[in-house]
Amino acid sequence: MLYFTRWKALGIILTALVVCLCAVPNFFPESQVKTWPGWAQRRLVLGLDLQGGSYLLLEVDSNYVKKEKLDQIRDDARRVLRDAKIGYTGLNARNDAVEVRISRDTDLPTALSKLRELSQPLGGLLGSSGQRSLEVSDAGGGLIRLTVPQAAITERIRQTIEQSIQIVERRVNQLGTVEPVIQRQGTDRILVQVPGLQDPTRLKELLGKTAKMEFRMVDTSVPPDQAQQGRVPPDSELLMSASTPKIPYVVKKQVLVSGGDLTDAQPGFDQRTGEPIVSFRFNTSGARKFAQATTENVGQPFAIILDNEVISAPVIREPITGGQGQISGSFTVQSANDLAILLRAGALPAPLTVIEERTVGPGLGQDSIEKGELAAYVGSILVIVFMLLTYRLFGVFANIAVTINVAMIFGLLSLLNATLTLPGIAGIVLTVGIAVDSNVLIYERIREELRGGRNAISAIDAGFKRALATILDSNITTFIAAAVLFYIGTGPVRGFAVTLGIGIITTVFTAFTLTRLIVAWWVWWKRPQKTVPI
Repeated sequence: MLYFTRWKALGIILTALVVCLCAVPNFFPESQVKTWPGWAQRRLVLGLDLQGGSYLLLEVDSNYVKKEKLDQIRDDARRVLRDAKIGYTGLNARNDAVEVRISRDTDLPTALSKLRELSQPLGGLLGSSGQRSLEVSDAGGGLIRLTVPQAAITERIRQTIEQSIQIVERRVNQLGTVEPVIQRQGTDRILVQVPGLQDPTRLKELLGKTAKMEFRMVDTSVPPDQAQQGRVPPDSELLMSASTPKIPYVVKKQVLVSGGDLTDAQPGFDQRTGEPIVSFRFNTSGARKFAQATTENVGQPFAIILDNEVISAPVIREPITGGQGQISGSFTVQSANDLAILLRAGALPAPLTVIEERTVGPGLGQDSIEKGELAAYVGSILVIVFMLLTYRLFGVFANIAVTINVAMIFGLLSLLNATLTLPGIAGIVLTVGIAVDSNVLIYERIREELRGGRNAISAIDAGFKRALATILDSNITTFIAAAVLFYIGTGPVRGFAVTLGIGIITTVFTAFTLTRLIVAWWVWWKRPQKTVPI
């Protein structure tokens, strides 16, 4: 148990050294670290509670999600009935259902059969219980009711949240912030924490926009002033401009190209006027539709609409067949850049509302760092003194191993680009106690073996060997608890779980390789027979 080959000892030392070196970038200014090679730039990121920043809690508009679901069912029902050539009247959405009245009684069975094909089993665990996305029933008198069950609404909200998190993450990342925390909270909320961002105004503006972009033709058959008096054609609608003062536009409802066909958007400047613009590029399908639309409507104005506001309404001078174009119209440099970010990230599936907002100042974070450092120093010093007084020379060995253990924790956290929070610091301090506890178990076992009459070398070997199972059991159970905290917990709880879990791994490594190696070297040098300084 105390014998180490040369290669095994070298491997242990190199492992500890390399992991400890990963923590070195944290001791240099960030500006200097950025000049190093990419692989050497990994460092700890301070969380919101340590360096300050912005905290936003967003809520998805559940009513909007429900309305979109019902609109989709209504459109699908219209398509199915038309394809089957079934006459109907009064296709409307009411409450949580869509109702349609079949004109002829003889078509009712066929209509029920066709509409029931729209119902699908709900995914995930709900699918095993037989629940479906739509309930189609005969309400009597030729009326068919398509009801959306609550389970289907809940599933739709869950999908909306997951899609929204991805889009929010893309938008926040393009602000250039470091390690934002974006995660689901509850059933219909998204938590956004951006360390280092002291002014959340721009962040709220980016996250508060749905960014649903559409290209539609302007309806020139009706003057805007008449449309404002209620004379809007049934296939058109009245929209206002995004700029101030507000300008009315009569825009056709038919969408020529949607923002989902965009592949890229970049801010820039018009070469002729020098004004800020946003250049965009379509995918193959979007380029084909845009080319067809501009070819058929040369000389006509078309509207570029973002979240039901007209941001530009240029006249088509010639067909645009290259699949790319530009948007201009009273942009500042920042607004052009923000619009490009929104278009690149994609549209949110539902509006998000800020229901809670907090800004943590850097002073409060600095105070947390100082208090955390003080607690760590005091705790570590007390542990070191205790080990020295209780176990003498072997206490020195344990203190060396614990110091390397803490350095390895910081090295692994840096290697993972982990975010260090105040609970994370608590996890590191707790790990020091766990690491010392492992050494205490080993040393007390050695004392028992010595009291049992074994010689020094045999007692040391038996102490390490017989304490192994106990230490593994205690650390594995603690690691399971840390894993549960990580997967179930959120925010600071996960930060605590990460540092605790990594600390347990490094503790087992240092207790059964590094401490044992140091003791083995001492045994090889001193060759003790009867007494052990413990």
